[in-house]
Amino acid sequence: MLEQAFFNVYTKFKLHFYQEIFRRFQDREASLTTVETFCMETIMALGTPTVNEFATFMRISPPNAAYKVNSLVKKGYIRKVQSHEDKREYHLEVTPKYIDYYNISASYMVEVMRRISQRFTPEECDKLEQMLSIVNRDLMPEVDIPEARMPEL
Repeated sequence: MLEQAFFNVYTKFKLHFYQEIFRRFQDREASLTTVETFCMETIMALGTPTVNEFATFMRISPPNAAYKVNSLVKKGYIRKVQSHEDKREYHLEVTPKYIDYYNISASYMVEVMRRISQRFTPEECDKLEQMLSIVNRDLMPEVDIPEARMPEL
């Protein structure tokens, strides 16, 4: 029962995102491919990774990662920012153009969270937050990312 309930919620978040993407791009071609969207989600979750950190996390070769990154730079979704410590190194930074794209799904999550806070007591919301924090921190060690922060909507 718990597995099915979680699966249903996760699926609804994904499908809402897909609906919004198709709705917004039905009259023109979407500017991000599916793989590029996965790359962008990963770069955003990692903070400001280097190309090598991105490649390592995605378990792809550095040349493959560089190819994907260069495509995203050309499309204006990320920029390379030279490291202050090591001038040979560049960090990947998400641009406002991607934040607008990302907000398609983030705004729905905010709306669902608002509904949760209206439907449940503050104590129940605190318990849900505690449980989600434990799942994030302790029960998903395979996905080691910096503490993710939601962008401003």
